[in-house]
Amino acid sequence: QVQLVEYGGGLVQPGGSLRLSCVASGSIFYDYVMGWYRQAPGNEREMVALVFRGNLTDYADSVKGRFTASRSNAEVFLQMNSLVPEDTADYYCYGIFSGRTYWGQGTRVTVSS
Repeated sequence: QVQLVEYGGGLVQPGGSLRLSCVASGSIFYDYVMGWYRQAPGNEREMVALVFRGNLTDYADSVKGRFTASRSNAEVFLQMNSLVPEDTADYYCYGIFSGRTYWGQGTRVTVSS
């Protein structure tokens, strides 16, 4: 079993920045990918950023150039810059370990003046 716990959500003004963190614990011996998804009210959950083994990254078109995902051991981070109201959502940490998919409980990001 793997547990994913997110930190760092909150309220930020448009144009501001926020950094999310996710810590993985448990049976994290064989990881394939860690990253972030988000779900806005009334919308489906969507991929935001993924960091694959070897530090290859993939980003949603809507966040390219504004968001940066990175990893360090059992943690994955999401640096979010130039935030816009459309980035408002619940952000979920995501990981695949030993072939199984795991999700965090989510952390809310609200971009509003």
